[in-house]
Amino acid sequence: MIDDTFLFDVFHPEPLLFVISGPSGVGKDAVLNSLKVRQLPFHFVVTATTRAPRAGEHEGVDYHFLNKTNFEEMIAKNEFIEYANVYDDYKGVPKFEVRDALASGEDVIMRLDVQGSAKVRELCQDAILIFLVPANETEWVSRLNERQTETPASLSLRMATARKEMTRLNEFDYVVVNAQNCLNETADAIIAIIQAEHHRTHTRHITL
Repeated sequence: MIDDTFLFDVFHPEPLLFVISGPSGVGKDAVLNSLKVRQLPFHFVVTATTRAPRAGEHEGVDYHFLNKTNFEEMIAKNEFIEYANVYDDYKGVPKFEVRDALASGEDVIMRLDVQGSAKVRELCQDAILIFLVPANETEWVSRLNERQTETPASLSLRMATARKEMTRLNEFDYVVVNAQNCLNETADAIIAIIQAEHHRTHTRHITL
């Protein structure tokens, strides 16, 4: 006889918010691109900016292009997770990007620096923070040099900043090594984290 009070229908995963962070040069953008090409049901947050679109850029794909008046109105309404003014142009992460995706049932993935990740944790305790690290310092410095944009002074500053950021590792939920030429393995590890989080018995609830 079947007991109707004994229920197996207990798996009801909710959409989650994942933040990928790490020091400059660790390969955050490359990791995101590696996840995107797999065409999984994730929503990758699009940043808003007041700068003009560049050739080949598209509204809602590369950025949300706003004028300064609209951007400042959103600031006044507390509609950004974080924002900054760099070289007289604003850049920020709109809350609606996350809210709309969560409402549609999609997991949300965003790329932020360590300070931005801390801001997300303040706004949403149940956000899942992932910290990317290189395999070692030699490999990391080599990546920065390959950009051909670093002076000795800027490289020294980035190294000092990275060392400070590494001391904040305990603020994150997971650490993933992004070794040179191992993007697929890094993406696999992040997907495994996402899958594991959806199988928690104590479900996270994302609100912003």
